[in-house]
Amino acid sequence: MKKVAVFGNSGGGKSTLSKRLKELTGLPLIVLDLIQYKPGGVEVSDEEYKAAHQEILQQDQWIIDGYGSLDTVWERLEVADTLVYVDLPVMLHYWWVTKRFLKGFFIPPESWPQNSPLLKSTLNSYYTVWLCHKKLTPRYREYVNQAKETKRVYHLQSPLEIKTFYELVCHIGKEF
Repeated sequence: MKKVAVFGNSGGGKSTLSKRLKELTGLPLIVLDLIQYKPGGVEVSDEEYKAAHQEILQQDQWIIDGYGSLDTVWERLEVADTLVYVDLPVMLHYWWVTKRFLKGFFIPPESWPQNSPLLKSTLNSYYTVWLCHKKLTPRYREYVNQAKETKRVYHLQSPLEIKTFYELVCHIGKEF
């Protein structure tokens, strides 16, 4: 495992999982929201984001956390040798977005650009959860089923499966 794409719906714990995976494997972590948005939540130009994304894909090792854009997500999944797809029940995504919002009053979300607007970002996440669930989730599921033939694929569908995944990585270590 050298190039790991962590992906799935908003509020599914991808950033927490990616951070933990970095700690367990020593692979460098790239958080796409920190590349796609400036402090304050201002989006960089599409060209700037895509150029940065292309540079990242050229690196020898990475864990990439996030979505980015529709065209770059598929490119990233193709380049990755390991896919970690967080596919929790949609209501759990909504709940975890809500928890992140409430916690955000005291501690800003770690993977968000500095001074990002909490309410606006949360409302966007609520909208994104449903949109992703209807449009991307079926495509992601189809993709990971096909990718199992050529890549290491972890399709995590519950908090228990996420916990088991951590245990697997701890047990196997860097050879994972």
